[in-house]
Amino acid sequence: MTSLELARWQFGITTLYHFIFVPVTIGMAIFVAYCQTRWYRTGSEHWLRATRFWGKLMLISFALGVVTGLVQEFQFGMNWSDYSRFVGDIFGAPLAMEGLAAFFVESTFLGLWIFGWGRLSKRVHLACAWAVAGSTALSAYFILAANSWMQHPVGYEMEDGRPKLTSIADVLFNNTAIYAFVHTILAALLTAGMLVIAVSAWHLRRGTEGAGVFGGSLRVALPIVTVTALLQFVVGHFDGILMTEQQPMKMAAADAVFETTEGAGLSLFAIGDLESNPEGLNRNIEVPNLLSWVTTGYPRGEIEGVNDINREYREAYGPGEYAPIIAVTYWTWRAMLGSAALMFLLGAYGWWRVHRGRLEQSRRFLKWSVPAVALPFIASLTGWTFTEMGRQPWVVFGLLKTDDAGSPSVSAAEVWITLVGFTLLYGALAAIAGRVFLKLARKGAEEEGKAEEPGQELALAY
Repeated sequence: MTSLELARWQFGITTLYHFIFVPVTIGMAIFVAYCQTRWYRTGSEHWLRATRFWGKLMLISFALGVVTGLVQEFQFGMNWSDYSRFVGDIFGAPLAMEGLAAFFVESTFLGLWIFGWGRLSKRVHLACAWAVAGSTALSAYFILAANSWMQHPVGYEMEDGRPKLTSIADVLFNNTAIYAFVHTILAALLTAGMLVIAVSAWHLRRGTEGAGVFGGSLRVALPIVTVTALLQFVVGHFDGILMTEQQPMKMAAADAVFETTEGAGLSLFAIGDLESNPEGLNRNIEVPNLLSWVTTGYPRGEIEGVNDINREYREAYGPGEYAPIIAVTYWTWRAMLGSAALMFLLGAYGWWRVHRGRLEQSRRFLKWSVPAVALPFIASLTGWTFTEMGRQPWVVFGLLKTDDAGSPSVSAAEVWITLVGFTLLYGALAAIAGRVFLKLARKGAEEEGKAEEPGQELALAY
């Protein structure tokens, strides 16, 4: 393998690993702030216990997210120096805003929230919780704005072969960034909701109610999952329309549409030749007209095919292959959609059981809710894989190819060392964090009592 191929594997592995914790942190920060708000308004002890219990799980995710996110910064200079030089003038602003504004605020108020139990007034302490939730979302927005510029470059002009920033507003309020942000926040709420459902169901099934914490948390999480899963499909519809306009190749590859078609059907299962980029399908089972409606808003809308777009791009950008690996985009898109559909069904069924007053008696629902915690992570990881792999061969769409973005002086042996090192480090972190997380999740919330005296801040030492 070449140094470029190894660098792509390394960045892909570290990015996906990092994104395991991002939606957990964002979603749990919002959920914890909600629980603390309920405690502030009602004075009910079980909401205090819920705040402190779920807050500990949030802190583990936050710590792992910070550690794994820092590694990505080093990779830009180490493995992707040509890319860094090319996009530096554009990326400097949103990344600086993320680090100096959002992350600084997030870290500061998280510290105040952790050590403010019994020291700050309830109102100020609650404000700190919401400041953490808001700043985590803001941090995500700046990162997504930078990534969205790679998907849809705006607010720049070319000078000496490199893009120069002309409008930071265009970069920050890129319509691609706005859709990506809404999509990510909904994914975070889904992830937090499913995590709360899984842990709560595990305790309810074993009779460790935890002073009403898990029953109450489950009743809040079920509508969150149901509504956000449904909203994901709504947002995905409009996002699909936008993506068809900006990156038609990605959407054509997502459904393996090889020839331009009016009234294209949504493929349920397709088989092509055993190669990275076949020029057609051997078999395809589809729902008529559905893809055209999803991606254009009209049942008979025209969908450009992979082969036709390839010819257009070769005329515009020169010889080469401009289609991504079809099998990757096709199946990751389906894994994302399928996981979201299953989460909607699980949430809707559980919500229905709540209205009938029979949630705790449904042993089957409580049993299947535990392994279902994997669904939001499958959706998030396959969604990011689709987003990044579907843009290939571009690292910056229409401006810079991935083959031209690496570090020419870095050898394959050097990348092998860092790839193996990071993999071992992340494996150790996963083992430690997983053990702590499971220990906290299984312990329950019985000991999460009142914290009115100074010194009773959240601690991860047991």
